Parts: sequence; C-alpha cells; structure tokens
Amino acid sequence: MEYTILILLLPFGTFLCLGLGSAFWKPRTAGIIGTASLAILTGLAWLTAALYFGGGRGADGTFPTLMPFNVTWLPFSETLHIDLGILLDPISVMMLVVITTVSLMVHVYSLGYMKGERGFQRYFAFLSLFTLSMIGLVTATNIFQMYLFWELVGVSSYLLIGFYYSRPAAVAAAKKAFVVTRFADLGFLIGILIYGYYTGGFSFTPQEQTLVAAGTMIPLALGLMFVGGAGKSAMFPLHIWLPDAMEGPTPVSALIHAATMVVSGVYLVARLFPLFIGYAPDVLHLAGYVGAFTALFAAVIACVQTDIKRVLAFSTISQIGFMIVALGVCTSADPHEGGLGYMASMFHLFTHALFKALLFLCAGAIIHAVHSNEMKDMGGLRKYLPVTHAAFLIACLAISGIPPFSGFFSKDEILTACFRFSPAMGILMSFIAALTAFYMFRLYYRIFWGKTYDAAASRSHVPHEAPRTMTFPLIFLAALTCAAGFIPFGKFVSSNGEAYAIHLNLSVAVASVCVALAAIALATRMYKTATEQRTETRFPRLYRAAGHRFYIDEVYQFVTHTIIFGYISSPFAWFDRHVVDGCMNLIARTTHAVSDRIKGLQSGNLQQYTVVFLGGVLVLIILLLLESLNY
Repeated sequence: MEYTILILLLPFGTFLCLGLGSAFWKPRTAGIIGTASLAILTGLAWLTAALYFGGGRGADGTFPTLMPFNVTWLPFSETLHIDLGILLDPISVMMLVVITTVSLMVHVYSLGYMKGERGFQRYFAFLSLFTLSMIGLVTATNIFQMYLFWELVGVSSYLLIGFYYSRPAAVAAAKKAFVVTRFADLGFLIGILIYGYYTGGFSFTPQEQTLVAAGTMIPLALGLMFVGGAGKSAMFPLHIWLPDAMEGPTPVSALIHAATMVVSGVYLVARLFPLFIGYAPDVLHLAGYVGAFTALFAAVIACVQTDIKRVLAFSTISQIGFMIVALGVCTSADPHEGGLGYMASMFHLFTHALFKALLFLCAGAIIHAVHSNEMKDMGGLRKYLPVTHAAFLIACLAISGIPPFSGFFSKDEILTACFRFSPAMGILMSFIAALTAFYMFRLYYRIFWGKTYDAAASRSHVPHEAPRTMTFPLIFLAALTCAAGFIPFGKFVSSNGEAYAIHLNLSVAVASVCVALAAIALATRMYKTATEQRTETRFPRLYRAAGHRFYIDEVYQFVTHTIIFGYISSPFAWFDRHVVDGCMNLIARTTHAVSDRIKGLQSGNLQQYTVVFLGGVLVLIILLLLESLNY
C-alpha cells in the first residue's frame, strides 16, 4: 500500500496550488480543482479500506498494523527519535473513510453555498489544509507526529473560522478558538514530554518494562494528554470556543463538528486506549465523568438556544461527551468483559459524523433560504424546502436514537456499556439521550412547523430549495444515515482487535426508544404549534441561565480580565514599566549625561588634539622627573 502516501501529498499539493496560485484561478475553477482532488482522495481512502479489511485477519484473529511509509525525521539517540509516516490499523482506516467522505460532501456543497463569496479560492485552499491536517493526525505513527498535525488542525480551524475576517465577531471567534485550544495543547505537550522521557520514545506501544518502571508518571502523562484532547473536543470547561466557532461559513461548521477537529480528543483517547486501560484506568474513568457532565451541561443549554447553528454546536458537545463516556466506562480490553464502550464510542463517532454533517448542511440550506440563523425568522418551511425538510427529519430521528436509523444502533451500545459500568451512569446517559431527542425536535418544529413563513407580508422573497450542488450532499448523507447502522461495525473495530458481533440489549433498547419517543412527544406538544414563551414562562430562571450558557463565558471574562489582567498582570506591568524600564532609562540618561560632558574630547579639531597631546606629554615628563628626584 505504498500509494497511501498520496493520501497526504494530494491535499497538500491542492493547498499549495490553490493557496499560492489563487490569483491565477477563477473561483469556479478553484472549486472544481479542490473538489476533484477530494474525490480522488476519497476514492483512495475507500480503496485502502477495502484492501485493508478485505485482506483478512492474522493468525491471532486481529487485523495487522501496517506502516507503508515511515522515515526518521529527527534522531536524538538510538531509542529517542521522531518519525513521520503512515499508520494503518482499524481505527485509522475507519477515520480515513469518515474524514474524506464528509470532506468531499462539504466540498461539493460549498460549490453552491459559497458561490459569489470573496476569497472563494482561499476558502477551498483552507479546506484542503484542514483535510490534510486531520488525515495526518489519524495516520500518525507516533504521538509526536500526532501532535504536529494536531497543531496544524488548530491553525486550519483558525483560518476557516475567521474566513470572514472583515467581521469582528468572526475574528474574535477565531482568536477565541485558537487561544483556548492552545492552553489545552500546552497540557498535551507537557504530557508528551513526560511520556517520552519515561518511556524513552514517542511510540504508541512502548516496552512494558519502561511503563512499569515509570510508575505514576504514566497516569500523569496520559492525564495531561487528555487535557489537550478535552480542549479540541470542547469538553467542560474548555468548551467555550465551539459555539462561537459558528461565525465561520456553515460548511466549515459541518466539517469541524462532524469529522475533524472536535473528534480529535476522542480519537486520542481511543489511540492510547491500551495505555489508559492498562496503566491509568482511573484517569480513563475520570475522563468518562467529565464527558458525562459535559453531555448533560451542553444538552440543557441546547434546549433554549434560538440560533439554529448554536443548537447544533451544543448538540455536538453533548454527543462528543457520549463518545468520551463510552471510552471512560471501559474496565477491560475485552469487549465481552468491560471493553464494549470502545467499540460503541468508535461506532458513534462514525454514525455521528454522518448525521451531524447532514444537520449542519441542512442548516446551511435553511439559512440560504431565509437569510437568518434565528428560529423566530422561520416556521412552516417544510412546504418551501421539501428535500431539506426530509433530510433534516432523518438526521433528527438518527440523533434521537430512533430505529432503524444509524444513531439508534451506536447510542444503544453506549447505553449498554454505561449500564454495565454503573446503573447510575446508564440512567444519567439515558436522560441525556431523552434531552437530545427533545431539543432536536424543538429545533425541527420551530423551523419546519409552527407559524408559517409569510413571504408576502413581511419578506422580500419566497424561500426556495437549494441548488443541486447543495441538495445532493443532503440526499447522499441522508441515505448513509439510514444505512450505516446496519454495518457490522464490531467485526472491523473492537477494543482488542478481534471480531465482535453486536447484540442489541433488548431491555436497554426498548427503554431508550420509549424515553426518546416520550421526549419527542413532549417537544411535539410544546413546539409544533406553540412558541418558545411556554418554556420561558414555566422555568424562567433555568431558561435565562441556560440561555446565558450558565454564565461560564462571564466567569472566564471575570477571571481573565478582572483577576488575571487587573490583579496579577497590572502589578507586573507596573513593575516592568517603572522598575525594569526605570533602571534601563536611568542607565541611558546617565550615559547620555556623561557623554554630553566629555563629547568635547572627540570634537574632530586637529589643533585641539595637538594641544591635548602635548599637554599629556608634558604631564608625563613632569611625573617622570619628580619620580627621578625622589630617588
């Protein structure tokens, strides 16, 4: 599979071609080049998956781990070196398929959605860079290579979130995402350095004796690495950047939320799962508790948001929480004995990528039709946007866990794993699943039902369905959302690499579906014909607090501006200005005063120099004569 190096080189070449040559390409030509490149890349990814999984398992019952390309980039010693290459194993191959497929749909969709925008060529160049970054991350052969592409993902997200750089809100959102994730990545880097020091390298599979000898330093290193993953995956309290990232173009939101940036943390924990489960199980469980709280926190906030993209943003945070919980409740590497959560997490990552990309692209089609993100400007759009309505409904049913859509199968496995870990965790996650169904159908009814969009009286145009370049990705992703749940995912990905046959837990499945249907029924009763006022008047304090995201952003503002800038940075700034700068200024003033007094000695006047020279000679002669007289 030496050709797999093209999977990295192709998007890199496209980025250079469109980025450096943007002035030479017409917008449509640049879009076609970027989309054609992704189509080829997607074909290579699917070919790789077919050859890899079709090659069969080894004698030990697992798929092989392949490195078709690997070079030593920075050698430090015989054991410590940084390599660059491509790693193929079940989860990296699965991620290749997810990333390229979703990215291709985003590229096709963008041909219609971004038509006429300034910087069209730049936009497609950044999309290629983003795809390259994520592919490099998931195919990394070692933890340091992963970190390099991890940071490139951060740069790519900064460029795409701030694409509309003439809008102050977009610039602020891009900076916020960059700064918050940089703080988290500092923890990741420190964890990598501790890990490399005690294991003697950056391999995902170090020698067992080094891990045992490192003792408690391995849990510390893995915990710090999870901090980096929590930042990228917007876990509480590092979630504040993600809702504001909606200032970027809607197709970018689909790419970030579905298949790239926000699942990086989940992939990191999954990639290091043998180390977590073997040497830091308490850290893994702590990550699960963080994920559970984040899922609940974000789901409650999503129930009151009025911007449709922000509802989906908090939905993403909640669903990523589900994936982290699934990993966190694992107690063994055996899927039959406590390792079910690993497979469930990867399965939900796979299905979530499809229906969340579909939801965001549908949101883009809705915004394209009504020119607003706010629910108050919508209602009754099902008759204007039939394709978007059908696709959005399918995605809502999938994320709510209604059979036979894909989300039902993956979420049911997560709930089963949670109940096996702890009944309390299972009940909590079932409640969050009900909240998911509630806020998604609140969103569905507020957009497509309720009051009718009055185009004649108060609108300047009649909404219409998006062009084919935008509706085709909706239809394609809707079809995948319907079918993906029937994939025997456990036969390809499992915690120990062996084939695992998925068996629905009937009691959990029936209970979860009943809870989801009850939540949908409640949303139908409250929002199919009514407005938001009913919820606002019944729970005014909760509604107001959730609407302000429980004031976490205000807490960050207080801590950073009042405490750090006001009480910590200000005294340091005063010391810098008055003491450090004062000392330097005093030295400068003293030097200037002395030089001003003696500058006459360097006047350039030859007669003056002669007089001084002769005067000095006479002084020396007199001193010598006096010294000789003393003798």
